[in-house]
Amino acid sequence: MKIAILGGGPSGLYFAISMKLRDAAHEITVYERNRFDDTFGWGVVLSDETMSNFEDNDPVSEKMIRDHFAYWDDVKVVRGDEAMTSGGHGFCGIGRKQMLLLLQDRARELGVHLAFESDITPERIEELKASHDLLVAADGLNSKTRSLYEDKFQPEIDMRKNHFVWLGTHQKFDDAFTFIFEDTEHGWIWAHAYQFDEDTATFIVECGPETYRAFGFDTLSQQDSIALCEKIFAKHLGGHALMTNANHIRGSAWIQFPRVTCENWYFDNVVLLGDASATAHFSIGSGSKLGMESAIMLADELNSGKPVRDALQSYQDERKLQVIRVTSAARNSTTWFEEVERYLSLDLMQFNYALLTRSQRISHENLRLRDPDWLGSAEAWFQKQAGSNSTRRPMFAPFKLRDMELVNRVVVSPMAQYKARDGMPTDWHLIHYAERAKGGAGLVFTEMLCVSMEGRITPGCPCIGEDQVPAWSRLVEFVHTETPAKMCAQIGHAGRKGSTRLAWDGIDKPLPEGENWPLLSASAIPLMEGNVVPKAMDRADMDMVKAQFVEAVHAASKAGFDMIEMHAAHGYLLASFISPVTNTRDDDYGGSLENRMRYPLEVFEAMRAAWPASKPMTVRISAHDWMGDAGVTPEEAVEIAALFKAAGADAINTSSGQTDKAEQPVYGRMFQVPFADRIRQDVHVPTLVAGNIYEPDHVNSILMAGRADLVLLARPHLADPYWTLHAAVELGDEEQAWPAPYEGGRRQANTLAERAKAMAS
Repeated sequence: MKIAILGGGPSGLYFAISMKLRDAAHEITVYERNRFDDTFGWGVVLSDETMSNFEDNDPVSEKMIRDHFAYWDDVKVVRGDEAMTSGGHGFCGIGRKQMLLLLQDRARELGVHLAFESDITPERIEELKASHDLLVAADGLNSKTRSLYEDKFQPEIDMRKNHFVWLGTHQKFDDAFTFIFEDTEHGWIWAHAYQFDEDTATFIVECGPETYRAFGFDTLSQQDSIALCEKIFAKHLGGHALMTNANHIRGSAWIQFPRVTCENWYFDNVVLLGDASATAHFSIGSGSKLGMESAIMLADELNSGKPVRDALQSYQDERKLQVIRVTSAARNSTTWFEEVERYLSLDLMQFNYALLTRSQRISHENLRLRDPDWLGSAEAWFQKQAGSNSTRRPMFAPFKLRDMELVNRVVVSPMAQYKARDGMPTDWHLIHYAERAKGGAGLVFTEMLCVSMEGRITPGCPCIGEDQVPAWSRLVEFVHTETPAKMCAQIGHAGRKGSTRLAWDGIDKPLPEGENWPLLSASAIPLMEGNVVPKAMDRADMDMVKAQFVEAVHAASKAGFDMIEMHAAHGYLLASFISPVTNTRDDDYGGSLENRMRYPLEVFEAMRAAWPASKPMTVRISAHDWMGDAGVTPEEAVEIAALFKAAGADAINTSSGQTDKAEQPVYGRMFQVPFADRIRQDVHVPTLVAGNIYEPDHVNSILMAGRADLVLLARPHLADPYWTLHAAVELGDEEQAWPAPYEGGRRQANTLAERAKAMAS
C-alpha cells in the first residue's frame, strides 16, 4: 500500500512502524508540520500493561523506550501541610521529545520516509487522498483533516471548564506521581507532577475558571504566569524554576481541554488515528497509549487480507468500543477535577481514596492488590468514623440515623411487587421482605405504600392505614425477632401515574375501560395519551391528601417500622409539584422552585411532626428529570435537598427520572451516584443511592469515597435475597453472621470459596 500519514506524533509514527513490520513493501510517508525535535509537551506516562502490548508488537522500539524510562510505583497526595502515599500503581514516564526521537529512528530504520516542516493545507490533504491508497489523519486534537471532512466524521468537541498549563521543572518528583493541592487567597489550585527522565519532571498546573480569572492568568504574559505559579508552589519546588517549551504561543499558554468524540472514524480511504478521533484527559495519562494501541489494531486490520474498506470498518467497530471505555474513565476523572473543591474538605484518607478511584477504572479490591496495607488502613479509618473498631469492608460498617442503628450499609431498595389485594398486603409481602431481611441487609425498604386506594399505582399496590396495620405489624415483628435488619416504610401517592395496569400486563397503561379511578396531580396533565386526566389539586384536595399522609405515618408507627420515607420522586403526586414538567400552575404552588416546593414541604413537615422524634425520616427525590432545562436538574436538586434538610429530613434518597415519558436518561454503571455525591458534599446531609449498582466493589467504593452513606440494591436483591451474605463469602469476610439455622450453609459456603481461591492461585 501507498500510505500518507499526517502527523508525526506517537500514534502516527507507531502506525508507520507497525505497518512496516507487517509488510516491508508498504510505501509510507509521515508528514509533520514541525521540526523533527520540536515538542510542546513534557512527559508521557505509560503503564506496565501498555508496555507489554508494545513488546508484543515491536520488541525493538519497546526496549528503546524502556531504556529511557523513569519508574514510580507510588501516588502521593499533598494537601497543604498534609501528605499521604499509596503504592502498587506501576507507572513509567519518558520525555515526549525523547520518545519521538526514538520512534523516528525506528521508523527510518524500517524504511519510513519522514517529511518535517510540511505545511499541509486542505488542498494538499485532497491531493494526498487522491494519490495514496490510504490517508491516515494522526494530526492531533485540532486535526485539519477532521475539520475538512467534518460532515463525514461528525465530530463533537466538548470544551471542558478547567484551565491548565503544561510546565516542566528540574525539581525531583522521582519517588511518586504527585498531586499537590494549594489553598490560596483566590481558591484552590493544584499540580500534577511526575518525573520523566533523570533531570526533568512534568508539572501541570490546573485550576477552576473562577480561580483562573481571579489570579489574572487570562491576562498575564507567559513568563509572568510562570513566575506566579513558582510563587504558589514554591515550597514544593525546592528553589527550582518552572519551565515552558511553548514559547511559540502568545499569551500565558493556559488552555482548556477539548473532549473530542467522532461518530465516524473513517470514510473512503481516510482514517482518523489518535487524538484526531478521540481524546482522553491528561489526568489519566492515556492519550499516547490510546493512539499507539489504536495504531497496532489498525495495522493488524489493514494487513489481514481484507479489502481496505472492510478493514477500516472492522477497526472502527472494535477499537471504538475499547477507546470509549478509556475516554469514559477520562471523562469521570475530568469531572472529578472540575468539582474537586467539593471534596477538599474531606479527611485526607477519604480524599486520597476518592482521587485514586475517581475514574472508576480502579476498584476497591484492585486497590487491595496494589497496596493492601494502605487500603487496610483506609478501611480501619472508615470503620472508626462509623464508631467501630472493626477492619471489615465499608459495606459492613454500622450506620446511625437518630436512634436507629444499622448493622451495615447495604439496603434493599423499594421494589413494587404488585401482589396486594384491594390495598392489603398478602403472604407474598411477608415472605418477600422477610427473606431479604434474613439475607443480611442492614435496612429493608417496603415498596411505596399508598396513602389511599385512589393513591395506588395499580390494583396490586398495597396501602398503609389502620386496616393494614396488622399485616405490616406481622412483617416488622418477624424481622425484628429473627434478624438484625431494620424496616423502612416508604409512603407515597401515585398522583397522575395511578390507575394503571400491573407491570407485566402493560406498565403505565391505563386500566380497561370502566375500571379506572379518578386521579389527582399538581396539574391536569395525563401520564400518556389515553391515561386518566388528573384533576389539578385545589386547597381542599391538598388538605385531604395531607391528612392521608399523616394517617399513614400513624399506621407505620403502630406497625413498628423503624423509619419512614416520603416518596417525592419519579413523577408521583408530590414529585409532580416539584418538577416544572408536571407543574404548570400559576398560583402559589407553581412557577418558582419556592412555590413548587411549598406543598411537598407542607406534607413533609406534617409527617415529621406525626412521626416519633427518635426515629429517622428520609425523602426520595428525583435529582434529574433527564429533560434538559425543562425539568429538575442536578443543580436544582441541591436546592431541593437543602429545603428538605431544613424541614427535618435526616437523609436524602437520591434517584432520578421517571417523571415524564419524554425523558432521555443516560444510564451506566452507578449512574445516579454523582447526584447523591453532589448533594452529600454541597448540602452536608447523608445520602442514599441506587441505580445499576450490583457488585460489592461498587458498594465499597461508593462508601469509602464518601459519595453516599447507604447503598440501595434493587435487581440484585430480586435475583438473590441473600445478596449480603453471599457478598461476604465472596470477599472472604467470615465475620458476617447468618441466621442460626443456616450455620451449616455458612460454613460450607466459606469452605468452598476458600477452595476455589486456592485453586485459582
